[in-house]
Amino acid sequence: MMQPDWQPTASLQALKNRAELLQFVRGFFASRQVMEVETPVLARHGVSDLHLDAITARTAAGIGFPDGRAYLQTSPEYHMKRLLAAGSGPIFQVFRAFRDGELGRRHNPEFTLLEWYRPGFADDDLMTEVGDLVAGWLGLNAPPQRISYRQALQRWAGLDPFLASDAELRVVCESWLDKALADTLSRDICLDVIMSHQVEPALAKEPPTFICLYPASQAALAKTSIVEGQAMAHRFELYVRGVELCNGYWELTDAAEQARRFELDNQLRAEAGKPVMAADAFLLAALNAGMPASAGVALGLDRLLMVSSGADSIADVMAFPAPRA
Repeated sequence: MMQPDWQPTASLQALKNRAELLQFVRGFFASRQVMEVETPVLARHGVSDLHLDAITARTAAGIGFPDGRAYLQTSPEYHMKRLLAAGSGPIFQVFRAFRDGELGRRHNPEFTLLEWYRPGFADDDLMTEVGDLVAGWLGLNAPPQRISYRQALQRWAGLDPFLASDAELRVVCESWLDKALADTLSRDICLDVIMSHQVEPALAKEPPTFICLYPASQAALAKTSIVEGQAMAHRFELYVRGVELCNGYWELTDAAEQARRFELDNQLRAEAGKPVMAADAFLLAALNAGMPASAGVALGLDRLLMVSSGADSIADVMAFPAPRA
């Protein structure tokens, strides 16, 4: 009988790099008086985002999960926002996150997120802090450049994501997809395809770059406002060598709007044949009680290790990715 390959996929040096990164992160936030917290990995609510799928866990009845169903969390966001509403002040967390169906060169169903929230910060302020952390770890001499989503699509895809028609976007997607498939895509899915096939490859040749001010339809949990005559989300992502490292928001604090977005998410999930997810009543209650105006960000530590070490696969910086877990 063939013996399974039990050894870690990461080298000893890669494991040492991970330990050093965790020390660096904790020192970074200690110097800025940001408190480290822990929140549940297993909880009764899963995420409603169309593009994320939580892993479901069955539990014994009567242990805190009324219907015997719980979810491994895709991020600590909902619980950390409840801490903010309870008066925690600035907080960060190194979190083991889980996302179903994600396995590939840059994905593993279990991975490590660094997530933090800054009361009193807007998205611009948090981009500066993210830049400080990433530049400090990578030894960069300059902070990342900033470019709007609109400018990025105009520069590298030759179109205005706010003015191009749905039909025009679908025609562009036919460069990579079958026409019959392209004709079924929503506007935002078309933009995602263009982003992944044209913009991200171009960013691999650019210095570290923040993309900010996304279309309001891609706001997720971010505030929106009118910029240049268009509804835009105060959301940003950081790309280093073409690798997306983080997703940050000037956070939504309006409970009614949050409830509306939960409903919209579930409409999209139902249309896509995905299970509808119950709105997190705890989060909505916390927002109703009053969460301070804050900016927050989730940064993938595994990907940051990939970038700093030049690794080609996330398996090279993890001890035991899914195939060996």
